Parts: sequence; C-alpha cells; structure tokens
Amino acid sequence: MGKTVSLMATSGESGQPDFETILNALASSIAIINPDDTISYVNSASEQFFQGSASHLVGLKIDSLIPADSPILSLLQQVRSSGTAVSEYGLPLETPRIGKRLVNIHASLLPENSSSVVLAIQERSIADTIDRHLTHRGAARSVSAMAAMLAHEVKNPLSGIRGAAQLLEENAKEDDKELARLIRDEADRIVALVDRMDIFTDGVPLDYQAVNIHQVLNRVRKLGESGFAKHVRFVENYDPSLPAVLGNKDQLVQVFLNLIKNAAEATKQSGGEIVLTTAYQHGFRFAVPGSNSRVHLPLMVSVQDNGEGILEENRRYLFDPFVTTKPKGSGLGLALVAKIIDDHGGIVELDSHPSRTVFRVMLPTDTSQAGET
Repeated sequence: MGKTVSLMATSGESGQPDFETILNALASSIAIINPDDTISYVNSASEQFFQGSASHLVGLKIDSLIPADSPILSLLQQVRSSGTAVSEYGLPLETPRIGKRLVNIHASLLPENSSSVVLAIQERSIADTIDRHLTHRGAARSVSAMAAMLAHEVKNPLSGIRGAAQLLEENAKEDDKELARLIRDEADRIVALVDRMDIFTDGVPLDYQAVNIHQVLNRVRKLGESGFAKHVRFVENYDPSLPAVLGNKDQLVQVFLNLIKNAAEATKQSGGEIVLTTAYQHGFRFAVPGSNSRVHLPLMVSVQDNGEGILEENRRYLFDPFVTTKPKGSGLGLALVAKIIDDHGGIVELDSHPSRTVFRVMLPTDTSQAGET
C-alpha cells in the first residue's frame, strides 16, 4: 500500500489557514493518488462525490471506485509518463456507487513527489440537481395543501350527498333505488380516497428522536424479503460509522418501504437487484428557498434498482400526487415520500437510466445526542 500523504498546517503567526482547510473549502473533488494507484488523501468534496468517509477511501485502489476502462485512469498514466498536467472536459463517469456523472478532470504531479498525482474532479450537473431539489420540495408542499383542502372542503358536502341518497333510496321506486345506491357507493368511494390523503395533512407534530437509519433499512428489507421483494437480491453498501438521523422512525420506515417496493416492482422477476447505500457527505448543504440560510444534509441513503428506468417525460412530475407509471398505481406513494422527507428537513432526488434507477434521500443528523432508538 502506498504512503499516506499528510498535509501540514501552514497557519502560524501569519494567521493564514492551513492547506487542508483550504482544500476542504473547495467545491471540486481533490484526491491524491500514490504511485501504486492507492488513494492517500481526499478532501470533503471527494467524500461527497465518492459517497464514503476519508477513513474508508484512503488506502483504496482508485480502480475500485472508477471503472478500469475509464479515461480517467488513462489520464493518470499519461501524467506520470509525460510529467505534465492534463485536463479533460465533459468526461462521462459511471459506477454502480455514484451513478452516471459528467465531469471535468484535471490531473497533475504532486510537487516533490514525481509519481503521485493530484486528481481534481468537478461535476457539471449542479444546476440540474438544485432544480430537482426545488421540484420535489414543491411537490411535497402542494400535496399537503391538497390534502388539507380535501379534508375540509370535500368530506362535509359528501356526507350530505350520501345522506340524501340514502333517504331517496328508502322512498324511491325499485328502478330508481339502484341509482340512489350508485350515488351512495360513489360518495363512499370518494370519502375513502380522501381518508387516504389524511396522511399528507400537517396534523399533530410528530416525535422526532435520534434514529439509527440502518435499523430502519434492515426492518424494511426484512419486510420486502418476506413479501413483495422475494425475487430480488439485496446488496448493502453501508457506512457503519454514520451518526443518527433526527427523525420519526415509523415515518422513515414508510419512506423506504415505499422506495424499496417501487424498486422491487421495477425489477424483472429474475435477476432483480436492489442496492441499498448509506454515506456521510461533509460538504452537502442546501439553500432554503426564500431565505439566505443553508441547511446541512450530510446523511445520504440511496435505493438503486436494475429495472428498465423511468422515462424522461415522467421524471419531473413523479413526486406529484396521482402521477404514476403503474397500471394500477394510485400515484400517492412517492408523493408521500416527498412529504415526509420535506417534514424531516431533507430532500429526495431521482437519477434514472436504463437498467439503473436511484432514489437518493439526504437527511440531517441528530446533533443533540449520539445513539440509537
């Protein structure tokens, strides 16, 4: 294994920040690759990009994170052989862990070490990601407003309609009783639908505690394996050092139960695979719409399946209520996911391609205490 690079502090009497502070402040992913292709250093952006902590990434071979046929690996060899810096723009990078990204790459030799390479990776889809975050948050708020409207403005008149139909049925001729029963039954059906929307209303505040997200995922996985996901092979890529989530355990179970159920239904009966991943992202902050504040959402949970993918024209509206791609779907499952995650102060995003669909949930951690529920 290659030697780990230590970045020495340069602050002192001059009061200047040290090198590591500067590197961790950069939006670009910075990694130092040893002569034997092991990783000796990563900054905070690299932890976010490769979805792993520095303690996990340092010491790994770079080709364990990047496919062996990636042009990025060729760039490393080119820099070592030529001794000059190389930059490439718009390179595709696709791995099972981080998905499909379009990146800019800059590689150069580390000063005073002619074989170690400084690798800088800059993702080119930040604007698209922010747009998806705003879309999903907007969907969560719209479904809450719709649920409140239905509960207050629809159920009361429906009760009157049903009562009137029942009275008409009692006094109607035999031929008209069937029509009265039809009115009553349809009123009951609409009330049942409105009752299903009650879960979207902003009712009594929930109890938020420190929740071990791995306990949530293990419970959901067991539920799936005993029922709707019997045909699926589960793969777990967990970071065991994750802190607790600040949230409601039952609601988080509902979120990931919906996501895993959707993933199981999207996979083929044979060869279906669901990959569950957790990671800590030091540098992930989200600007709150309508304010100057930014929230830190370091905990990432993703649910990935190898199904056919979701059509581009359906993705923008997938979290809206009553939007579904299933023949018998209600279109409320993902709307509920968006609502619950928004209530937790988090965000959810979708990345879908043929044979690979990923739902990523970013959540805040519990800062008041350490532990599990």
